[in-house]
Amino acid sequence: MVKHAARLGVLILTLWGVAAVMAQAPAGPPQPGPEHKKLAYFVGKWTSEAELKPSPFGPGGKYLATETCEWFAGGFSLVCHSEGKGPMGELKGISIMGYDPGEKTYLYFESNNFGENDFSRGTVEGDTWTWNAEGKMDGKAVRMRFTLKQVSADSSTYRFEMASGVAPFTLVMEGKQTRLK
Repeated sequence: MVKHAARLGVLILTLWGVAAVMAQAPAGPPQPGPEHKKLAYFVGKWTSEAELKPSPFGPGGKYLATETCEWFAGGFSLVCHSEGKGPMGELKGISIMGYDPGEKTYLYFESNNFGENDFSRGTVEGDTWTWNAEGKMDGKAVRMRFTLKQVSADSSTYRFEMASGVAPFTLVMEGKQTRLK
């Protein structure tokens, strides 16, 4: 009988605790943190001008593009649409940028009309963003690094480098972008 009363007491206390927790106001949806808010730098419409260097990865020449980035619902990530023209022709792409709190890195995924799909992880230190990726080109492993330096609130410079295997990085593209007002 004592055991039964003790179990009943524990059950009542447990139910009372659950009811008290459920009676509290709901926490609401998650909110973006400071890391997500750093992505705000990229919001808006940008023009980009770059010089592609002739390399084993492709021909050289001018690259001109526009990119428009906006917050996705919830404010955790950006969706960007880009259009450009370079030595290989017209390029259209869509990308998503976000933050992965588990890995403490930024994420970047892009798909374009050339059939390329790229995934990168990035970090930001001060005014410099660095994105790294690995992939395959012509069946060979390649490493990629994109570095963007914020020059002002409305302009930045960037470099795109690639390497095959363990070879050092080769500069493939260098340019600047400006936010349109």
